[in-house]
Amino acid sequence: MPAVHFYVRWPDGKEEQCYSPSTVINEHFKPGDTMPLSEFVPRAEQALTEASNRVAQRFGYHCTSAASQLEQIKHRASLIEDKKREVVVMSMHEI
Repeated sequence: MPAVHFYVRWPDGKEEQCYSPSTVINEHFKPGDTMPLSEFVPRAEQALTEASNRVAQRFGYHCTSAASQLEQIKHRASLIEDKKREVVVMSMHEI
């Protein structure tokens, strides 16, 4: 099952590599997508939950890396007060 690294730029300008264990992430984000933080977090949650479910369907267990990545995104987002500020999906690469 191919995995995907997706790179985001947070509203404070910091860039971060994120991980999805499934290409289903490509159904939720595209390179160049720009959205408010308040939209990015729920979309990431939906995408990473779907990715973890695909792993469970194929291997019989959920992906702890997807859950960890989601927690990291939620934590990072919690540090930014203005949820209207934008996140940019810079690129996506299958690994």
